[in-house]
Amino acid sequence: MSGTLALSFAGLIAYRYLGPAIGFRDAAVLLACVIAAATSVLGWMLWRVLLRPMTDLQRFATQSRSAPVDDTMAPVHFGTTELQATAVSVMEMAETLHNRETTIRSFSDHVSHEMKTPVAAIRAATELLQEGGGLSQGDLHLVNQIAGASTQMQDQLQAMQLIVRAREVRYIGSSTLNDLRSKLEVEHGEIDFDIIGGSVLLPLEQTGLGIVLGHLVANAVLHDATRIELKSQDLSDYAVLTVTDNGTGISPGNVDRLFEPFFTTRRDQGGTGMGLSIVKNLLRAHGADIRHLPTTTGATFCIRFGRSEFK
Repeated sequence: MSGTLALSFAGLIAYRYLGPAIGFRDAAVLLACVIAAATSVLGWMLWRVLLRPMTDLQRFATQSRSAPVDDTMAPVHFGTTELQATAVSVMEMAETLHNRETTIRSFSDHVSHEMKTPVAAIRAATELLQEGGGLSQGDLHLVNQIAGASTQMQDQLQAMQLIVRAREVRYIGSSTLNDLRSKLEVEHGEIDFDIIGGSVLLPLEQTGLGIVLGHLVANAVLHDATRIELKSQDLSDYAVLTVTDNGTGISPGNVDRLFEPFFTTRRDQGGTGMGLSIVKNLLRAHGADIRHLPTTTGATFCIRFGRSEFK
């Protein structure tokens, strides 16, 4: 901006002195050519020093969200020293997050692998004891408790793997509630679905949206729901999906722990406490967020697409 203004003032001064010497028309043409060339040089410098580094950094950030850091092309042009420092910080942050995700995944895979053998041995032993006979009622009850605990351990291991995958697997694309209507009605025949805004396009591929709704519906079923309203809205800069059921609801004391891994009040009914945590992680990985809305009856969850978190 300063360079352009300086060129304009310099042109006026030069025109004043060149005009009488070579003619005002020739002076105007000459100065116009000089100013156009100088402006082009300034524009090229602006693109090289600012615009290109910022575009490369934006491309890197976009690719990092949808692919591992190793598969993305790091910026090679940094422009100014300040932009270089910013770009290096962004790249280091992306690598740190990627390494953290890899560590969590490796840990969960290791724990799951190491626990499979003892859990399988416990299940085999309890089955032999149950089928062998000769146990008193008290001993049989204890064996049944051990068998139930081994099944619960296996479910928790599988749920732990699912919650890690929810942060890694990408469901890029879009889908609508109408795309999942038949699947939901077949898998949850006991639920009466009321779908509003079924044709609204949500920025999540059908499989990913199915996982999100599947866990929310399963959570509602565990809380004795018989009717669920699914409502999607397009609010220009973001989309909203609300899931409302007529179940027993969630007690105020448990609201703050809803999305904690392994937290459940229905463990005796098969709950692992991972469903809502998986949903939150999957949505966060796709630039969306979920929260529980206070209601007088049942439970309502609101999902906001297009913003990383609720404001």
